[in-house]
Amino acid sequence: MDDNILFSLPGNMELTELIAKKLAIEIGKAEIRSFPDGESYIRIDSEVKNKTVILISTLNDPNSKVLPLLFMAQTLKELGAKKLCIVSPYLSYMRQDKQFQPGEAITSILFAQLISSYFDCMMTIDPHLHRIHKLSEIYALSGLLTLHATKKISEWIVNHVSHPVLIGPDAESKQWVSEIADYHKLPFIIGDKQRFSDRKVVISLPEIKNIGLTPVLVDDVISTGVSMLAVLKQLQLRGFKKALCIGVHALFDQETEKRLLLAGAERVISCNTIIHKSNQIDISDLLVKGIISLC
Repeated sequence: MDDNILFSLPGNMELTELIAKKLAIEIGKAEIRSFPDGESYIRIDSEVKNKTVILISTLNDPNSKVLPLLFMAQTLKELGAKKLCIVSPYLSYMRQDKQFQPGEAITSILFAQLISSYFDCMMTIDPHLHRIHKLSEIYALSGLLTLHATKKISEWIVNHVSHPVLIGPDAESKQWVSEIADYHKLPFIIGDKQRFSDRKVVISLPEIKNIGLTPVLVDDVISTGVSMLAVLKQLQLRGFKKALCIGVHALFDQETEKRLLLAGAERVISCNTIIHKSNQIDISDLLVKGIISLC
């Protein structure tokens, strides 16, 4: 991969260094900062002509990250980059995938069009799909790779949790949770969720006959934590003292973590798709394999 070069967008250097070490790829030098009035300043200090450029940029807090990302992508093109790939472990703007009310922007499509106009290929991990079944329905890229953290999560559970039973919060999670369970033949159940608002859900669970099992709540995204809080409430009513919460993408803040712990979670664990203090499951190997196949 001598003609490849990595660049880290702000906040991604830890993951970029892991990938660079495993692939023996150069990390390019760039200055990315903001002027006092908030405008972005971008300068590329490494040679990129005729190279495949791989940008590492997870896209939580996208409104502050996307404009510098696009400025950088365009500058790299103007400097002669042969191919532009974005590695975005967490991909934002997947929520609004249809028009629920007249006049609403379908931001998942608009965002996909924006990214597709600047990049040749993209890689992400476990995007939050709803009515869109695969990213190629909205992203027009020559290369597109969706990776899954299910095996990594399953391995972590087997190595760290005694007698686990996996719990998915709703029917949407069934395929994903069952895949995690299948790697090591772990038992799992799926809840029935009723959502009343962004912060109010009610979840009912099937019976768990063995009170000695350790509940492991798994979801792709932990943000407000309302789904996991609803499950934890049900578990406490049934006599389970401690549970574990695992998410691929950690979008939650300290207050949400505190509420989860008070509700009966022993620990809250995440993959390092977004740098967060809850990171315990390393997905850099997934990204390395993806880069080899895609770029």
